[in-house]
Formats: sequence, structure tokens, C-alpha cells
Amino acid sequence: MTAHGPVLPIWTCAGCGAPWPCLTRRRELLAEYAGARVSLSIYMASRLVSATQDRGWESAGVLHRRFLGWLP
Repeated sequence: MTAHGPVLPIWTCAGCGAPWPCLTRRRELLAEYAGARVSLSIYMASRLVSATQDRGWESAGVLHRRFLGWLP
């Protein structure tokens, strides 16, 4: 279990206070989903949808980069 989970509805990291997913959580997710990049993409897309509902004032492009833009 990671300490770097999201604090909802503000979507900051519980472990370090950075915007979620923070750098540490991104690394953890890449390791957890090694060999299953499509599954990671689907998971992060579902998180994007949730964040969009919670942070409707934030630009869609900013949220897209934050949740999906870092994926390989």
C-alpha cells in the first residue's frame, strides 16, 4: 500500500502534497503495471474522469497532461 494516494476531491498526494499523481506515485504505477500498459492507461483515464468531475474549473488540457501525459 502506498502513502502516495490521492486526497479527494482536491487531488493532491497524501504522502507529499504534490498534485496527484506525484512523481513517486507515477514510478510506483509504472512498476505495478509493468507489462500491462493498456491497463495502466485505462486506470489513469478513469482517474482523469473522476478528477474532471471534482475539478471542473481546471483546464481539460492541464488535467489530461497531469493524468495521461506522462504515460509511455
